[in-house]
Amino acid sequence: MIRSSACNKLFMSPTISSPLVPCCSSIAWNFNPPPSLFSSSCSSKANFLSCAHSKTLGIEEEEEEEEAIIEKSSTSSELVEFPLLNEEYRACTIPWRDPSDDPSVPAPTELSWINLLLNTIPSYKKRAETDSSVPDAANRAEIFAKRYAEILEDLKKDPASHGVPLDIRLLCRLREQVLREVGFRDIFKKVKEEENLKAISLFENVVRLNDAIRDEGERLENLVRGIFAGNVFDLGSIEVEAFSRDGMSFSSACEKLVARPWIIDDLDTFKMKWRKKKWKKVIIFVDNSGADIILGILPFVRELLRRGSQVVLAANDLPSINDVTYLELIEIISKLTDEEGCLIGVSTSNLLIANSGNDLPVIDLTRVSQEVAYHASDADLVILEGMGRGIETNLYAQLKCDSLKIGMVKHVEVAEFLGSRMYDCVIKYNEATGS
Repeated sequence: MIRSSACNKLFMSPTISSPLVPCCSSIAWNFNPPPSLFSSSCSSKANFLSCAHSKTLGIEEEEEEEEAIIEKSSTSSELVEFPLLNEEYRACTIPWRDPSDDPSVPAPTELSWINLLLNTIPSYKKRAETDSSVPDAANRAEIFAKRYAEILEDLKKDPASHGVPLDIRLLCRLREQVLREVGFRDIFKKVKEEENLKAISLFENVVRLNDAIRDEGERLENLVRGIFAGNVFDLGSIEVEAFSRDGMSFSSACEKLVARPWIIDDLDTFKMKWRKKKWKKVIIFVDNSGADIILGILPFVRELLRRGSQVVLAANDLPSINDVTYLELIEIISKLTDEEGCLIGVSTSNLLIANSGNDLPVIDLTRVSQEVAYHASDADLVILEGMGRGIETNLYAQLKCDSLKIGMVKHVEVAEFLGSRMYDCVIKYNEATGS
């Protein structure tokens, strides 16, 4: 095992309409990008809290208004193609069938993924049963489990029975649709809140230990390892749920990262670029709540801000598993910053929170919010973080700017495709291609 010394001490069109409720405005914006999370007119945390919509920050939220905000955010803006994609983009990394396969018969890979999703139903049902925000949750959870299982069994008989192509996006979308149809909006809300509180309590210590590393390359490697350690905590994986129940801590995750070289390991290349290049604008498509976003991504973001980059964090529109939503991320940032709007001494004036337009644990970059597409016009680095966004989808996507795909392998099916170990790490760096 490789052990990090710092970890060991821890335990388009110019006129667009954005679904984001930004810092000082809840209306659509035209011709100009949305204001920074902590813009000049909201330079201190106190001002930010007063000018931002209090419901956006989750401060004494009223359930009905929160529902209205979420409903509006999911319907008010047409999704568009991410403008930095090169031609021949395909979202899904793993081909589930050959063109010559009989379309009426499920391919072996399709069957394995259908069975993977079938095996997650008991875990989802259990979480849904305990959702106190939903009346008659136990019966509704039973309906969800039965209905989703029937859909998956239908797909075993006829791969085109519920839409084409049959891929991980479709299986996830069908699951989310069934949950919402029977009345569940966010069955992971409670556990996300609990994990966020735990991670917030550790944030300062993580940052201080990173800052104590003098060598720039070594500090970057420690930050990358922190991203991997945070990404362990993924409640969409049966194996990882069991891992977490056994008392896995962030420090343990740091210590137990598999040894390099990882299955895709461009860390040394990225370190070399990091020393020579400072990116002007970085868009990061983020993944999970809790340790992932707070102890993994945000220390890395803080380092980018300190180096002078503008950073856009693109988070989900609607809840899916324990993925952080953009509303939740705004609340997290507000709790981590001081009265001057700083993340432990680093200004957040160049930090923006964006609604990605996504509502799944994977992402198809041909369908993003107009806001994110707008920000991409001058971005020179795009990071796709997590197994869903950076491995199961988009691993081989070529962009017109530099890109980094980073995440941990947490499904056996992904490990088999890559030829990797379980909990192996992927860091894939590509320089800009095309124009």
